[in-house]
Amino acid sequence: MAGLANRLLMRRARKVAFGMPISEEMQAAHPNYIWTGIPVGPEFHHVSPTKQLALKKAFSFAADKPLVVVTGGSQGSANLNEVTRQILPELLEFTSVGLVAGRKHYESMVDLKKYESWDKASLESNFRMWEFNTTMNELMGAADVIVSRAGATTIAEMAALGKATILVPYERLPGGHQVKNAERLAGINAAVVIKDADLLADPSLLLKEIRHLVKSPRLRADMADRLAKEARSDAAKRLAEIILEEA
Repeated sequence: MAGLANRLLMRRARKVAFGMPISEEMQAAHPNYIWTGIPVGPEFHHVSPTKQLALKKAFSFAADKPLVVVTGGSQGSANLNEVTRQILPELLEFTSVGLVAGRKHYESMVDLKKYESWDKASLESNFRMWEFNTTMNELMGAADVIVSRAGATTIAEMAALGKATILVPYERLPGGHQVKNAERLAGINAAVVIKDADLLADPSLLLKEIRHLVKSPRLRADMADRLAKEARSDAAKRLAEIILEEA
């Protein structure tokens, strides 16, 4: 859903390209609105089970163990980090965890490195933490469950990968577009959504949802398939065509 700046620009645009599907009512009221999807890099694509196992090994995680990746983006999310800190000991009882703490918050999370145990080049624990990972497509490709904010580009990347996802939208953005993105996906059972305020009040909510998804392969596969249908592999091509048409 569009934020404040985009809503202001849309008033003067001849064509408006949307990253998310638009309703029939909105399309009828605004013929110049078009769902193109959001262009993502070609490295974001469906990962086969065999490739997923190889990626887990590449990151030193156990190939036969589920992997949960928690990310708040390149800058990180203080709230996601803190909740992960609180539930991490229980998470590690049944799943591997990769945490991208973010450049802004990494230093405040360094204490979690105590859970990351190595013997030379071999990871002995089932936890790793990064300030930022330059191969997020591979890290998310290795994941069985991704916990993330609900920015449109991040959702597009996860849709291209086809992953079971728990979204924790940032509620304070103008226009509440992350909340709207997440609610729409929850409405079609393409993602689990936990409100930020609810998560801070009760971190066990995230633990419960992760446990449920990790223990439910069919549910994960169904959610991943539904989210994958939101991906538009031709988004960049379609946008280029629209620009050329209008030019």
